[in-house]
Amino acid sequence: MAQALEQTGDYRILRRLQPRPVIDRALSPLPRLAVIVDTETTGLRHEADEVIEIGAVAFTYGNDGAIGDVVGVYGALQEPSRPIPSEITRLTGITDAMVAGQRIDEAALAALLEPADLVIAHNAAFDRPFCEGLSPVFAARAWACSVKEIPWRAYGFEGNKLGYLVGQAGLFHEGHRAVDDCHALLEVLARPVRSREDGEENAPDGTATPAVQTPFAALLAASQRITVRIWAERSPFDMKDQLKARGYRWSDGSDGRPKAWWTEVPEEASEEELRFLRDEIYQWPEASPYRQVLSAHDRFRSG
Repeated sequence: MAQALEQTGDYRILRRLQPRPVIDRALSPLPRLAVIVDTETTGLRHEADEVIEIGAVAFTYGNDGAIGDVVGVYGALQEPSRPIPSEITRLTGITDAMVAGQRIDEAALAALLEPADLVIAHNAAFDRPFCEGLSPVFAARAWACSVKEIPWRAYGFEGNKLGYLVGQAGLFHEGHRAVDDCHALLEVLARPVRSREDGEENAPDGTATPAVQTPFAALLAASQRITVRIWAERSPFDMKDQLKARGYRWSDGSDGRPKAWWTEVPEEASEEELRFLRDEIYQWPEASPYRQVLSAHDRFRSG
C-alpha cells in the first residue's frame, strides 16, 4: 500500500525509524569509531543547569566517510538537585518520578567514549559543555557538530532541526529522548544526498549531475579542517553594522570569552579576514586582533 501511494507521485510516506542492531566491535570491518551523543537538561546554561538524560550511540566508520555498524549504545536518566521545570517535562516527557534515584554510570559511559575518534552532537556548542561537566573523557575527544558543519540547505533540507531532517529523510521517531535522537541522527547522516555545491559529476549522456555523498562524509571532512576564530576587540561602535553584515556575532563576555564581535573562518581565509578588519574596521595597518586556532579538539568548548 505504501509503495502504491508513493508511485502515484502525490504522496510521501514516512516510515518508522528502526534502530540498527548492535554488534560486537570486533565483527565490524571498518577501523574508526564515532559516538553520537545527546543530552536532555534542566535548562540552557551549563554553568547552572543539569543533565537529566544522556544517550550515546557508537558506530564504526571508514576514512572515506563510509558508515559501518552500531557497536554500542548507552542511555541513562539522572536525578537533578532541583525539580525538573514544567517546560522541560513538557518538551522531553521526563518527569521527577522518572529520574528519582537515577544516576548516570560514568564508568560505562567512559568505556564507550574512550576508543572514539570523534564525538558528534546535533548542536555541539550546547552538548559539549554539559558532557564535559559529566565526565572528563569528553574533554579529550575531537568533536563535530551536525548542525553547524553540514550544509543541510544545499542538500535540499528546509532546516537543520532534527525533526525536519528526520521527516525529510522519510522517517519518523519518538523525538526528545536522548537515545532515540541519537539513532535518528545516525540514519539521517547515513542517507545519500546530492548537492551541486559539493561538486558535479558527468552522467553517461554528458550532462552534469549533482555529486552524491552522505552528510556524514561532509561532516567528517569539516571536522578535520582547521579554523581561526577572530575577535574584533575594541572595534569602533559605529562599525557594528559592517561587522554584523559580514557575519560577525556578539559575545557579551558572560561565559569567560572576550566581550567583542567575533567570527570563525577557515584557516586559509584568516589573512583575508584580518585585512578586512585592519582596512575597514580599525583603519590601522598594525592592528592585531586576538585569534584562536581551532581544531575538532577545541571547537564547541564553552569559554
